[in-house]
Amino acid sequence: MMDRSDPIRVLLVDDEWLVRAALTTMLSGQYDIDVVGEASDGTAVPEAVRITRPDIVLMDIRMPKIDGLAATQRLRATTNAPEAIMLTTFDTDELVLRALRAGASGFLLKDTRPNEIVDAVRRVAAGEPILSPAIARKLIEYARATAKSNEPREAARRRLACLTDSQRRVAEAVGRGLTNAEIATELVMTVATIKSYVSQIMHKLALNNRVQIALLIHDAE
Repeated sequence: MMDRSDPIRVLLVDDEWLVRAALTTMLSGQYDIDVVGEASDGTAVPEAVRITRPDIVLMDIRMPKIDGLAATQRLRATTNAPEAIMLTTFDTDELVLRALRAGASGFLLKDTRPNEIVDAVRRVAAGEPILSPAIARKLIEYARATAKSNEPREAARRRLACLTDSQRRVAEAVGRGLTNAEIATELVMTVATIKSYVSQIMHKLALNNRVQIALLIHDAE
């Protein structure tokens, strides 16, 4: 999580310059957000990130050379990678699921209201994925409904075997779409303890956010 005394540094990636211009105008008008750079395709993301050192990359999914899904997956595999929020005109369950599996911390439609985009940037900078529990559960159910064999289930169970009992209980609560506060109440722990457990789980399982924890939990069922 970044130091909240610093402005949130945002890199915009979209092949339409009008979209980039609109987002720049929208975000640059906020006291706590700086648009530090732009790119028009996924191929330019690594160099743009190296130069601008953003906290968040706001990235279109549909681009002509390397799309946002591939670019995000590559980006999130690097050390100290910025968070990624996906932008698109499409909202199919499969597309959202693919974005989250690629490591995105959130998913926004391009017609999302400006104040909600600004709020999403702030929330992701604060370490909160921008999916409500209801949306997370919907995606999880989609993932389960489209499973083709037992192979993903067994692979997920092998990965989860490294967790302690307490970590597993927290992970399962995340899998039900509960917030940190709700998990703390249910397990009789402090919110700070739950946050610590979530961080430990992500580190052990090499995941980027709590939505990926939820998907892995339900892959194992």
